[in-house]
Amino acid sequence: MADPSADTIAAIATAPGRGGVGIVRVSGPRVGAITTAVIGETPAPRVAQFARFRAADGSVIDAGIALLFRAPASFTGEDVLELHGHGGPVILDMLLERVVGLGARLAEPGEFSRRAYLNDKLDLAQAEAIADLIDSQTRAAARAAVRSLSGLFSQRVHELVDAITRLRMYVEAAIDFPEEEIDFLADARVANDLAVIIDDVDDLLRHARTGRLLRDGMTLVIAGLPNAGKSSLMNALTGQDSAIVTHLPGTTRDVLREQIEIDGLPVQLIDTAGLRAAGDAIEQEGVRRARAQIERADHALWVFDGAADPDAAGLGDAGLPPALAVTRVRNKVDLCDIEPGSSERDGITEIRLSATSGAGVALLREHLKRLMAFHGSDEGDFSARRRHLDAIEQARASLHAGRSALRDGRAGELLAEDLRQAQLALSAITGEFGADDLLGEIFGRFCIGK
Repeated sequence: MADPSADTIAAIATAPGRGGVGIVRVSGPRVGAITTAVIGETPAPRVAQFARFRAADGSVIDAGIALLFRAPASFTGEDVLELHGHGGPVILDMLLERVVGLGARLAEPGEFSRRAYLNDKLDLAQAEAIADLIDSQTRAAARAAVRSLSGLFSQRVHELVDAITRLRMYVEAAIDFPEEEIDFLADARVANDLAVIIDDVDDLLRHARTGRLLRDGMTLVIAGLPNAGKSSLMNALTGQDSAIVTHLPGTTRDVLREQIEIDGLPVQLIDTAGLRAAGDAIEQEGVRRARAQIERADHALWVFDGAADPDAAGLGDAGLPPALAVTRVRNKVDLCDIEPGSSERDGITEIRLSATSGAGVALLREHLKRLMAFHGSDEGDFSARRRHLDAIEQARASLHAGRSALRDGRAGELLAEDLRQAQLALSAITGEFGADDLLGEIFGRFCIGK
């Protein structure tokens, strides 16, 4: 079976549509021959050179800049040619067709980045950061993706893996030399080093969770009984009349979505139908859709009338997922002589506000920032994905299991195995250990040309 990495690949690297400049990117062993055939000469590496791009019959397809990168000093680690011409779709298609006719094939999604990963030009976390940078919806998310691309996330993972490896070697040495009179596992060094590693993993997990929110945003569902003011709160948070507001219960029948930013942090805001035993079929479907959104949410705002007793506001009987974090929002306080503010009750934050007058809405925004682990600056945060969180949480669980084994019976073999599992979980983040199907799933989500 032929090795796909031995092929020369080509793609239009700029976004579809018309533009001032369009780029065709080529990578692989046939770059030298393609360069000579298209522009008639071989330009000096890494020097922009004006050239005319010619068809097979010698006619000029376009004129622009040719850039040649020789392996390994290129993005993919292979010979790379970039042809910068005019950004018309027809011109770019003609140029790509010419390159393919010279022996290249069309690149698959993410194939340039995958080759960069396979050629050790960047690790898996850095490769994913490229897609995150392209897809960034906020400046904070873009800055976090740049930090991941520069290797900040990977460096922290490598430092943890190195620390786990050193401790694992020490523990396995104690197992391999049982005739020594010193009980190495009783040495305070093992417990202390393990405690430091667990603290560092916890810190990494906190930053990764913030990075995941910077990348994906928080999914925030507004839920509650009918006529509690959910749609008014939606409009207050978005700053526009996104939802229809009337005094009639059950106005909202479908799911409404809006993307907002809170100090640079993306939030997907979802307004849902009031949760009650619906009468007609349309409202029943609205309630069903509301519950489906609640199941997938990161957090819920439970909105209730300010005049109601919180114990009678429907939250206890709402049937919300047990693991879903909830903030109570006591709305319409302007109608019942209650001051805006916030308080804690039974471990749940309650915000008192008026969605129509805006009083107290700023308190809710500050609360949402705290929920997203916002600390006034995104400096030091990095882009992270769900799979990164899963890997870190898996490593954390293994380390805690190892500490229990050490504390309860100084079981060196169990501790060594738990350390190995933690090492494997963290190494999967950067791709030191990764299955081919995982790579296919990751790079398959990239755009063509990257």
